[in-house]
Amino acid sequence: MATLGFNRSDFQVFEVEGFNERMAQLYARVRPKLLRLGEELAPQLARKLHVEFFPHVAKHARRTVNPPPETWCAFGPSPRGYKRYPYLGLCISRFGLHARVVVKAEADGRPQMAERLQSRTAELTRALNGTMVARYDNWDFAAMPAPVPAAGELWEQLAGALTKKTGGIDLGVGWPIREALRLDREEVLEGFRELEPVYRTCRAAL
Repeated sequence: MATLGFNRSDFQVFEVEGFNERMAQLYARVRPKLLRLGEELAPQLARKLHVEFFPHVAKHARRTVNPPPETWCAFGPSPRGYKRYPYLGLCISRFGLHARVVVKAEADGRPQMAERLQSRTAELTRALNGTMVARYDNWDFAAMPAPVPAAGELWEQLAGALTKKTGGIDLGVGWPIREALRLDREEVLEGFRELEPVYRTCRAAL
């Protein structure tokens, strides 16, 4: 199976100082690869999870002095955007690659998602069956987030986050650079499949 096509210098882009300099490198080196992967992975992800997905590559705000610490391709249920829905994201940072399930603060139906998470804690724990996951909400980008068991306490914490005015979910699995360089599409799809129960639980609330 072919790798995703990233090389070590793609991850080093996030070490570049200055907004304009980093954005230039992101658009020249990383964004084209995410665009290609988005188009290739969306139909494969749809077949794997039996759900239609549309790819959206991040567009970073240009009115800032802070260069982005990561970028991503989001896979959501609408061709017109992804932030109002639960979505899956393939993210790249200076630490590696990350497969995540995300609910932004601006997403519709967050209280209903919280209720579903709370009512399905045992079901979710069984479905993830010991999978170790990392919380990327409030990630400080100082190191890879530490993985935690996908168990009852985690679901309570995520449900609580969804009830906050600016709360959301950002949960996933990551591959450090050494592993990311060898990562193939099937391994990425399998990472998303592990997160599927969380994604479906949130999506069903809409």
